Order: sequence, then C-alpha cells, then structure tokens
Amino acid sequence: MSKPEIAKLGHFGLVSTDLEKSLWFFKEILGLEETEERDGVHYLRAWGDFEHHTLTIRQGDEAKLDHIAWRTKKPEDVEGFAKILEESGTPVTWNEEGIEAGQGKAFRFQMPSGHTLEIYYEMEKTLADPKSRSVLKNQSHKSWARGVSPRRIDHVNLLSSLPANELADFLMDKLGFQMRECVQAPDGSLVGAWLSVTALVHDIAISHDPNAASTNEVHHISYWLDNAQDLLRAADILKENGIHFVGPGKHGISQAMYIYAIDPGSGVRVEIFTNGYLIFEPDWEPIVWTLDEMDVGFTYWGDQTDTKTENNPTIKA
Repeated sequence: MSKPEIAKLGHFGLVSTDLEKSLWFFKEILGLEETEERDGVHYLRAWGDFEHHTLTIRQGDEAKLDHIAWRTKKPEDVEGFAKILEESGTPVTWNEEGIEAGQGKAFRFQMPSGHTLEIYYEMEKTLADPKSRSVLKNQSHKSWARGVSPRRIDHVNLLSSLPANELADFLMDKLGFQMRECVQAPDGSLVGAWLSVTALVHDIAISHDPNAASTNEVHHISYWLDNAQDLLRAADILKENGIHFVGPGKHGISQAMYIYAIDPGSGVRVEIFTNGYLIFEPDWEPIVWTLDEMDVGFTYWGDQTDTKTENNPTIKA
C-alpha cells in the first residue's frame, strides 16, 4: 500500500482582534475575494485560487494563526496520515462534516512545537459571483479587480524557539516533506529550513530564534504575484494606503523577490512574493548555508529583513 501524500498548501485560519481592520487590509489592500461569510467567519481567496478559500478570518480575543491546512493527493490519504500520526503518538481531532464551510472530512493535530495543522481532501471549487467571475475559464475571478491582487496562496513561515531541525524532521518523517534549503549553525543544528511537497522551493519554512516568545509563533504567511513589476505596483498601493512595509528586496535563499507588510487588525506579517526558482530534480540535495553567509541568504539585495526578535513582530500559531 502506497504512502499517503500531501498535494499542496490549502489555507490559513486567522484570528484577528480587529476584524474590521483585517477585512479592510486583506480585501481592499491585498485584494482577496470573499467567497462567503458564515457564523462570523469570512472566507477569502486570491483571484487564481480555485478552492472555496485559502484564508479564513474571524474575530477573537487573541490574534493568532489558528491553523495551517494541507490538501492530500487522494481522499484515502486523509485516513492514511491520521493513522501514521496516531501510531507515532500524535493525537488527532476529527470533524466528519468538515471543520469549515466548503470543506469535507478533516482532522487537526499539533506539531511538537504546538503549531496546529489540518489535513483534508474534499473542498468545494466554488464559482465566483457572476459580477467578479473572469471570462477566462482557467481562473476563478477577474484579475486586478482591486488592491495588490495576488494570484494565489504560496507558503507559510513558522517561527519557534525550538531548533528548526526538530520541526523539519517531523514534517519530513510524518508528512513526506522534502528539505530544499537550510541554514546550519556551527554545532550542526538548523536555524532555518525550507521544505516543500511541490516544485516550489518551499511550501513551508521553519525559522528558529532562541528568544522567540514561544515554540509556536508564525513569522509570516504569503501570497504570490506573477512578476517583479507586480511587486513594484504593490509597493505603490501599500504606500498610498499608509501601510508600512519592508522591501522590495530579493532573497538569496529561494531567489525570490519580496515585500513584507503587517495586517493592522491581527498583526500577522504577510509576504508578497514573486520570482524564485522551481525544483523538478527527483534527486535534489538540500542547499546548505552557514550563518556567516546570511547577508546573501536572507537578503541578496534590497531592503533588509530584520531577523532580531525585538524588531520582528510575530503572532501565536
């Protein structure tokens, strides 16, 4: 019997202490489309996302990234992953009718760090409202309807006071992720790891900071733009609307270009991301960086990304 497989990153679940500000930021400034609102939860997606949602936002007393959801390649893979996790001592919590609108059977569990992940297969491919639907049958909404207007969900970067290799090992051993790039400390431990199940350099990244507020923080969530010109356009939009941002710049790791902005409602950092490279080699060997190479690794050129905890706000995950 074949091992279960993750197909892709599905969606983020965000809790905001100021829902109105978060909806303004994600809908009007970032430009995500709202699929529906149900029981106080708002379901959003980018114009190139086909599933019912890639982001949920709800009001809460504490801002946090409630969960990160992953879609499996086959329906039976959901049960397969649950079995692997339970047999290794990781409890899972099922919701047979779907935890969210548009979603089928799914379960959630916690990584050793306390980050909550969700595994599902069934998800509605909801059609856009006729007014916002594209004439192109191969995209869900009209592009550039408003705001930055990213095409799709891209990745998530988790922050932890635990060494990155502990969490990376869990993702590789239990969920089948592959290490693509990493940053190694002199003692051999990893302070950063970039992993994926797709051809992307990373669907998920793990950042280690011994001074992090806890083991389960989130550094950023990310949405994808088509090209560098779109990133420059995004900078204008953010500036016009009074949103402070870091970038544009280019990472050495991933070779991608970035802008970081903060949602004023939840405090979550959003990376607007483009370019980079894809990995198709089945025998890919992880690229290993050292700490003294990080001037190139983190910021190849452009506005510096500050990796110090005191200058680098995070929220719980």
